[in-house]
Amino acid sequence: MKLRRPNSRWSKKISLASMAEGIASPAAAAATTSQTATSTAATTAESISKKRSLWPSILRWIPTSTDHIIRAEKRLLSVVKTPYIQEHVNIGSGPPGSNVRWFRSVSNDPKFINTLTFDSKEGSPTLVMVHGYGASQGFFFRNFDTLAAHFKVIAIDQLGWGGSSRPDFTCKSTEETEAWFIDSLEEWRKAKNLSNFILLGHSFGGYVAAKYALKHPEHIQHLILVGPAGFASENDYKSEWLTRFRATWKGAVLNHLWESNFTPQKIVRGLGPWGPDMVRKYTSARFGSRAQGSVLTEEESRLLTDYVYHTLAAKASGELCLKYIFSFGAFARMPLVQRASEWKVPTSFIYGFQDWMNYQAAQEARQHMRVPCEITRVPQAGHFVFIDAPDGFHSAVLYACRRFLSPDPDSESLPEGLTTA
Repeated sequence: MKLRRPNSRWSKKISLASMAEGIASPAAAAATTSQTATSTAATTAESISKKRSLWPSILRWIPTSTDHIIRAEKRLLSVVKTPYIQEHVNIGSGPPGSNVRWFRSVSNDPKFINTLTFDSKEGSPTLVMVHGYGASQGFFFRNFDTLAAHFKVIAIDQLGWGGSSRPDFTCKSTEETEAWFIDSLEEWRKAKNLSNFILLGHSFGGYVAAKYALKHPEHIQHLILVGPAGFASENDYKSEWLTRFRATWKGAVLNHLWESNFTPQKIVRGLGPWGPDMVRKYTSARFGSRAQGSVLTEEESRLLTDYVYHTLAAKASGELCLKYIFSFGAFARMPLVQRASEWKVPTSFIYGFQDWMNYQAAQEARQHMRVPCEITRVPQAGHFVFIDAPDGFHSAVLYACRRFLSPDPDSESLPEGLTTA
């Protein structure tokens, strides 16, 4: 199913399987037309969604639905001026040759990856953007216009998040969980017939992008990891405060909740009709009063809040990866630094100055890499560097990709304000 965004209203509501990363000046609203899908799977998903939407939001404990997510995404992307195509890319019911389906049930219905492709100049290098934990592709709304002027930008919602399908999450190990994301990304790449692209991942999306590049390096021209999670292990960077905290009753309770796979999204759902207000307070504080850099406008904040709520409150799926990928304290169970010597793709790291992810883990990994690697830091930015300091983030991305964009990349100097580590 594909959606274009001309200057007209949607001609029809789009409904797919249930949908839902980190908790992580507006343009005139543009609209989107839908093209009717003929596949049985899409028709079935639409009818199911309609049945679930019969009850008005005011009568539901959790006031969200598939249609709410679609509409919230459309409203947030109305601030983006660059035309785009939205499509739900069919990735099948599971990876070929695997006994683990994306959706372990009696249903063999295919699953979909929600995908945005922005208009670009012919011959532009392809940039694929992958969001982090608790987020979705809409978090890059401040970046699409600038990046689309240089790249063919494609942004996706990972399987189990945002506007993508939300299969039952039944993985029982770190290996199975990694395969869930890596293999679904590879099936998406095959469906899109992509190769030789630049892969950018933020936070947990950076972890997935790095693991994907380790398994499928032949498809990646360059890897950009933005505040990536998963490089350090607890044993490598175990701090005294964490040891002391775990010894307290509070630490013991939180560690138990972590190992029980209690996610932040469960709090949002548990609050029911009060969930939107909690999300509003979070986004207003994180990207407003306590913002490290560029503060969201009132309209941007309202649109992002609405979007974040509906993606968080929807059916639990990809979020349940948390305890299998990380131990308490967000330390990777299978740290990327241990595989740095296997790196085959040139890599650029981008961190905000106030990013809680430790750039020193990237420095350690670089010592073991046999490919070009650079680390850039952006001032007045935290973990969401692309929202906090969009101009600095854009400069860092363009600098990282200078050999694809500049006729004389060796003459390009580090943009003013950025620093290397």
